[in-house]
Amino acid sequence: MQKNILNKNEVGVFALGGLGEVGKNMYVVEYQDEILVIDSGILFPDDYLLGIDYVIPDYTYLYENQEKIKALIITHGHEDHIGGIPYLLRHVKIPKIYASGLAIGLIKNKLIEHRGLRANLIEYQEYEKIVFGKLSVSFFRTNHSIPDSFGIVVGTPQGRIVHTGDFKFDFTPTGPDADYYKMAKLGKDGVLCLLSDSTNAELPNFTKSESTVSENIKDIFTKIKGRVIVATFASNIHRVQQIVEASIKTNRKIAVFGRSMEKTVRVGTEMGYIKAPDNTFVTGKDVKKLKPCETTILSTGSQGEPLAALSRIANGSHRDINIVPGDTVIFSSSPIPGNQASVSRTINQLFRKGAHVITNSPLTDTHTSGHAGQEELKLMLKFTKPKFFMPIHGEYRMLKIHSKIGIQTGVRKGNEFVLDNGDVLALTKDTARVAGKVQAASIYIDGSGIGDIGNIVIRDRKMLSDDGLLSAIITIDQETMQLKGKPVIISRGFIYMKDHGDLTNEMSNLVKDLSIKKLSRMKKLNVTSLKRDISKVLSDYIFSKTERKPMIMPVIMNV
Repeated sequence: MQKNILNKNEVGVFALGGLGEVGKNMYVVEYQDEILVIDSGILFPDDYLLGIDYVIPDYTYLYENQEKIKALIITHGHEDHIGGIPYLLRHVKIPKIYASGLAIGLIKNKLIEHRGLRANLIEYQEYEKIVFGKLSVSFFRTNHSIPDSFGIVVGTPQGRIVHTGDFKFDFTPTGPDADYYKMAKLGKDGVLCLLSDSTNAELPNFTKSESTVSENIKDIFTKIKGRVIVATFASNIHRVQQIVEASIKTNRKIAVFGRSMEKTVRVGTEMGYIKAPDNTFVTGKDVKKLKPCETTILSTGSQGEPLAALSRIANGSHRDINIVPGDTVIFSSSPIPGNQASVSRTINQLFRKGAHVITNSPLTDTHTSGHAGQEELKLMLKFTKPKFFMPIHGEYRMLKIHSKIGIQTGVRKGNEFVLDNGDVLALTKDTARVAGKVQAASIYIDGSGIGDIGNIVIRDRKMLSDDGLLSAIITIDQETMQLKGKPVIISRGFIYMKDHGDLTNEMSNLVKDLSIKKLSRMKKLNVTSLKRDISKVLSDYIFSKTERKPMIMPVIMNV
């Protein structure tokens, strides 16, 4: 901890990601010379993050304090909780990574994809208690949209810190029941601070059960005579198994399309989470030999992602699958906020090609969330009875609503803390205060690597996408300090030059006049000063004529 933020007897709790956002989950518990990290996730970028593949937390604080880190503890195997592990391992020494069940398989697969990484990966059991020194961890099973999801209990000298992980209360789950006894016992024994999932804090009542969705999907399959194409989240293994069961019941073979879906099916099958007879899955080539009524296509692209399998099927660019009249496409998902336009575009393309499309609705129930609604959040608060409460994993309004639910269910007003990433909550058995802030920025990752894509690059990409680029190329004889020839103007994404000859000539003349004037005053060529003045005169002129601000890039060639 930065100097003087925590007193010697205080426990520090803070997020490096996951507050004010849905994703990028990473939470830290620190006491004296010990640090435990919970989850290491990624955030999938919004549209404004042009060219960015993932967003991860800033690991600076962990790097500077890596000698204190005892372990990374994983709640479950979703990308927003494990996707950042390879990037974390490249920069920070993590002595041990504890995960359970399916998360172990997914992390191993991820480490294989990122060659050269090694990790001390240890599987924990739900009945275990792991002691590190002054800190310890134990676990309680929860229900979520992926198997083997757990809440984490961090034992500290000041009291228990409970992190729920992602959860909902499903009383008819497709897998094991949540451990309600442990949750209630935590409340009876005493919880110092609760960190609880806020993703669905805006939604009243309970989230629908997975078993309800399972029955609805089977019922829909029995009514379809043609080919079935199902798009869902690749990480939702419960849903994949439901689709497998519906296909088996209706005598259909399954072809899997989409890299992440193929990985999920492979890992899930190897670990026994996806159960199907040996001949259930077929290749993309084999599916062409099947009758439509014998075929299920399981695909990525439920969020309208441009490069995902379903989007390519919809726009006709997929090499193996084309939509034909009689196909039924089932969206076993709901659009994530911000993805509605992309999903609608894909659905329209599917309709144009003659497909029948079924989306999640009160009449079809093809999807349910893995996150708790308000009544379930109340139940978690009632079970655990925390003295202090810190809502996590949600946008700011979700955290705020969740904090009010905490007060409604018995948290004393003033003991709830709606914080930002980096804000340090300092706890003792009797007190809580916001002690200060650690570095907690966002790091952007694209194909070029990590750490080299900053806010300035994003700003430039946004400018290029909005108003394009204009380049002015001039050639200077360095000995005589004379301009040679007329400046050349090149536009990319700003104007079509053949249709704007007068504007282009005027810009060229402006650059010519400015350059002659500047060069006549220079004894030695000052490239920086000349470029700056060219950019300004062009920018002012272009805005006066077009009210647009393209990126200006002067190029000076010396001969």
